[in-house]
Amino acid sequence: MVTLTELQSSSVEMGEPSRRTTISAALNQSGLYDPGEEYVMSYNLRGLALIFNQEYFSPELRLPHRHGTKADKNNLLRRLEELSFAVRPYDNLNRQEVLAVINDAVNWSHTEADCFLCVFLSHGENECVFARDGKLSIRDLTHTFKGDRCPSLVCKPKIFIFQACRGDKHDEPVSPIVDVVDCEVHANQLVVDAGTVHTLPAGADFLMCYSVAEGYFSHRETLNGSWYIQDLCEVLQEYGTRLEITEMMTLVNRRVSLRRVENCADRNAIGKKQVPCYTSMLTKKLYFRSKKL
Repeated sequence: MVTLTELQSSSVEMGEPSRRTTISAALNQSGLYDPGEEYVMSYNLRGLALIFNQEYFSPELRLPHRHGTKADKNNLLRRLEELSFAVRPYDNLNRQEVLAVINDAVNWSHTEADCFLCVFLSHGENECVFARDGKLSIRDLTHTFKGDRCPSLVCKPKIFIFQACRGDKHDEPVSPIVDVVDCEVHANQLVVDAGTVHTLPAGADFLMCYSVAEGYFSHRETLNGSWYIQDLCEVLQEYGTRLEITEMMTLVNRRVSLRRVENCADRNAIGKKQVPCYTSMLTKKLYFRSKKL
């Protein structure tokens, strides 16, 4: 192991290029630059997974009900349990109730857990998602799990998934030169999740996943659930124990991007598209390999 003192002394009086070379060599020797390094996922527990499912909202908010979200919740419940998560789903909580659950999760001992995961299925606006009776700050929710508040999750992956609208535009279709794919037509009604959600950094070892790029609608089928959660769950079922998580999220992006609006009350939406996005602050590769019994 090369210490910082040794590193500093070895680079004294060296030019800047030589100093960078020395630092790079030292980091390689110490293992900090190992491109294949993975998060430790061999603890006794996979970890806690919270699902906040918001279908109904207080009348004063004037937000439409989110029909189809039960399908998303049940789909996620099955897939996350298959990956050995301890899943706790919650329906239509108000702000105080959501914050109480979050506080319990922060105080829960994650010492024997691989990671933490949290999903919000709701409407969104600016830097917030909606509980039943009002908005919750995404920044406040995620920062609660940083090291100073939740030390048992330090250096462990913290994954947040948001199925919510992030704007007031549909993505226009563009005909590709190659890879033309015929997308499946769904018979049920297609709607959008209201509001706008902005991408927010959260800190090291966080992965922030959004159903749509900032400024655009997120599409949800009233029977089958949202495009994003449908495709996410299919990818988790097919590749959840084999692919690295950012590889899976990229595959989800591709699958959703190949869909198009076929049946919607808003005729102007017909033919429009959607592209999800994610922001990774992960510092190592993350795999959900099967737990040994």
